[in-house]
Amino acid sequence: MSSDADAAEATDADAAADASGSPAEHGTLYVVGIGPGLPDHMTKRAKAVIEAADVVIASSLYQEFLRADGTVPSEERMDEDGIATRDDGSTQEIVRSTMGRQIELARAAFDYVREGKDVAHVSGGDPSVYGKSDLVFKMADEEDATDVPIEIVPGLTAALGGAATVGAPLCNDFCTVSLSDKWRGWDEIEEKLRAAAISGFVIVLYNCWRNYEKAVDIVREERTDDASVAIVNDAGREDAGRNGESQFITTLGEAADHDDKVSGMGTSLIVGNHQTETWRNDERTYLVTPRGGRDVDDF
Repeated sequence: MSSDADAAEATDADAAADASGSPAEHGTLYVVGIGPGLPDHMTKRAKAVIEAADVVIASSLYQEFLRADGTVPSEERMDEDGIATRDDGSTQEIVRSTMGRQIELARAAFDYVREGKDVAHVSGGDPSVYGKSDLVFKMADEEDATDVPIEIVPGLTAALGGAATVGAPLCNDFCTVSLSDKWRGWDEIEEKLRAAAISGFVIVLYNCWRNYEKAVDIVREERTDDASVAIVNDAGREDAGRNGESQFITTLGEAADHDDKVSGMGTSLIVGNHQTETWRNDERTYLVTPRGGRDVDDF
């Protein structure tokens, strides 16, 4: 009788595992977007997931940001093996992430999850906007990791954070284009830039440290030189990060002349369309793109 009961219990457990897609003893791999990284611009969900994780994978810069308000423990509370002790006595393993280790770290994350650990794999901005989400899923497919639960925790991306710092430039249709040609040819980037310019989208350019002047020249072929442009660095990071936060309003015709304002990976360009306007108060100039070109009477 007990053998039959044990067999039935095992069958039920197998069915539950099949239904959930993963064994019950597994942890979860969270790919967590932390926006610009500072506490004020991180969602409560992102902070809670990182605080509760058994393993946190993050670059040195993001670790620095996360320590600022105790989201992860200080370096003084971490031993030589990367094990940190939280205020409540619980421990976390803090793993340093670098661009060259992404494949290795994805595999390691799967192993941690299979050991029953919850893993927070930290991404700046939003992990699905030129972030780490796609690599995690590609690696899961490559490694046949169908047993690993994966959850994406969204974050504030540079397009939205940058737009907020300069006003309301994205209130009508807009698109984003990455200028990174690491995984695709420049011909494809140029085709997308030209199509976006012709279609009248407000365009947000990512990875402006690569060929931004070339991108501006292409858009100029399809859009007037007086179109407004915002150059935004490290949106939401204030004085933290690599270069500190800054905004600069110019025109499409003059944007390529301001390479001194483009400071690296944290730079985005917001290229307005024919409806984008400048508005100035006593403090500074803003960019505004009315939705559908509407005016006050339309409301």
